[in-house]
Amino acid sequence: MNKENVFLVVGGDLRQVYTAKKLAENNKVYAAGFDNNIIGDINVIHVDHKLELPEIADYIILPLPASQNGVFVNAPFCRNNIPLTSLAPLLKCDGIIFGGKIDPSTMKIFNKCGIKTVDYFEREELNVLNAVPTAEGAVQIAMEEMASTIYGQKVLITGFGRISKVLIKILNGLGADITVTARKYSDLSWAEIYGCKTVHTSALENIIGEYDLIFNTVPAVILNEKCLNQIKNDALIIDLASKPGGVDFDTAGKLGLKVVWALSLPGKIAPVTSGEIIACTILNILKERRYTDD
Repeated sequence: MNKENVFLVVGGDLRQVYTAKKLAENNKVYAAGFDNNIIGDINVIHVDHKLELPEIADYIILPLPASQNGVFVNAPFCRNNIPLTSLAPLLKCDGIIFGGKIDPSTMKIFNKCGIKTVDYFEREELNVLNAVPTAEGAVQIAMEEMASTIYGQKVLITGFGRISKVLIKILNGLGADITVTARKYSDLSWAEIYGCKTVHTSALENIIGEYDLIFNTVPAVILNEKCLNQIKNDALIIDLASKPGGVDFDTAGKLGLKVVWALSLPGKIAPVTSGEIIACTILNILKERRYTDD
């Protein structure tokens, strides 16, 4: 098979393992930051943390997030640290470093080296497709944590973004009685078309006590002390929002409420799918650049 590009995948969790495997279907792929060659794919060439490659890479793929501290690559499967500064000599002068949630410190290092960087986590197609494993994982948590079936349960979803839309589709299939809260009236109209009851967010405190299962998708503390004081003692709250989350966790703890803050579900629930989504997103970006150059 004709190998079009040379990729170097550095660090990450199981998602990056499957990112490397997917890219290797039609490209030459090296992988570093994975001790004991855990990738185990004959099409992916394993290199150790010293990054001694026999050739220069066209593209370097960093994980999500790219770094935890702005100094080293986020590489949980590697015992040795891989400095971000060690990557520049491995990349062609017109190459690109791809990463997810690239922080300012990491970006500064690459900019200083004159390296072009692309944050694949900013791509809409990645976030749309990632909503599926997030929603499936959230429902899995609900099934494991609740003593009752989801069928017939009164379920509240706060927010009406990508994850909420997929959640509604799954929960409708399970026979849940769903209510959606949102601030935009256009979102409430769409939620009605999706077959849900709707309530404006301003009235959340007045109705939240009716629900057995609550999914929060709003990345702001929407479930504050006033709301939490109205929630049933045996209700389950699953917070799907990124940091700082959407729940006043201190108050919830004092009230004895059951809250699951379900972060990074795609990588935990479906690393194969999530890794392939990252790979396909990167290939989409490269296709767009090729069309632009032409």
